Order: sequence, then structure tokens, then C-alpha cells
Amino acid sequence: MIRAFHIYKYYQGNQSALIDINLKIDKGDFLFVTGPSGAGKSTLLKLIYLREFPSSGQLLIDDKNTLHLKRRELEELRRHIGVVFQDFKLIPYLNVYENVALPLYISKEPEFRIRQRVFSALDYVGLVHKTEKFPPQLSGGEQQRIGIARAIVKNPNLLIADEPTGNLDYERALEIMNMLVDMNTRGTTVIVATHNTEMIKRYSKPVLFLREGRIEER
Repeated sequence: MIRAFHIYKYYQGNQSALIDINLKIDKGDFLFVTGPSGAGKSTLLKLIYLREFPSSGQLLIDDKNTLHLKRRELEELRRHIGVVFQDFKLIPYLNVYENVALPLYISKEPEFRIRQRVFSALDYVGLVHKTEKFPPQLSGGEQQRIGIARAIVKNPNLLIADEPTGNLDYERALEIMNMLVDMNTRGTTVIVATHNTEMIKRYSKPVLFLREGRIEER
């Protein structure tokens, strides 16, 4: 599903964020990405969910080279990727229903399908009863569950979570992680960046360790 060949990523001033990354993630895999702050975890995820692109090397998603895709092809590929963020990134002036529906509005899905998928996603995270609430009225754990609902409303093949439990207490973090693991058991490929070594040990999934932009063998 994902293949990276000698990926380098540079920012302004020739600062190296990723150095010679080679990676293979198959459909249905679950992978933790960890390492110290500034190691390149978020940068790697941004390349995979197509927010940014490599400075050099090849990144293939579903056998498509991300550097050579036309805009329409990129948009189509993005439709199959869901993203969960540490800081939730919910829009405060939209209610729960509208936040979850947003990706479907953007892709111009018909209203009946939007309603069906939004309620299905909210049912999965246990928050159907919060449809009319606004993000500031929700707890941190509830906001992250809404973030997951928004990420899965498109039925993505690939789900990426960047520090999804970083702002949550241990019990809420477990709830979120259990949902991500469950999504994986249903066939979704899941990649989770985290500093939480306890969570990594608890779930016994493959781990990619980054240090100073390089994959470190362990």
C-alpha cells in the first residue's frame, strides 16, 4: 500500500527533516511511529497523507508516485485517507454533525448519503446524542472521538493519527487507542505517531523508531 524509497525532506535553509527513509507498509498493517521530539514523525505522516511532498526519493501510495500525480488524482487519493490530529482541529462554530460531515460536503456527496455516513460514524464513536453540540461544549476525549468520526466518515483505506492521545488522560487515551485498533481489525491500515511508550508496549504492534530524521534499527 505504501512504499518509500530513499525519501529526503528538506525545509528552508536546507534543514533536513527526513533522511534516506525506506519504508514498506502493506494493506491492513498497524504501525506505531515514535521517537524524540523533532525526530521527523509528523513530517513523515504529512508526506503519507499528502499534505507535503518529498524533496527527493519516491513515495508510492497504492502504486501511485505522489510526486507525479495531477491535481484530480491527488484529490481522489486523499479521499481514501483519514487523519486524526492531537489538537482535534474541529471548527468551533460548526456543530458536531457539521464537523463530521465536512469532508463529505467538500467532496459534494448527496445529502442523503452524508446523513447516513455521519450518523454511522457518530454511532461508532458513541456520540450520536451530541450532534447539535459545538466543540467548546465537549470534553477533550469527546472532541477526539469526533475527530475520529470525521476521519472515518469517508470509509478510508488508510487512517493516520498524529499524537491522537497527547492531550488526553490515560483512560480517554485508552478509549481512543482501542478505537484505532478496532478500525485496524476491520481492515483499515492504521499509522499512529506517538511518544507514549506505555501505549506502544500495551498493544504490541510493529514500531518504526525515528531519530534526527533517520529510521533507527532496534
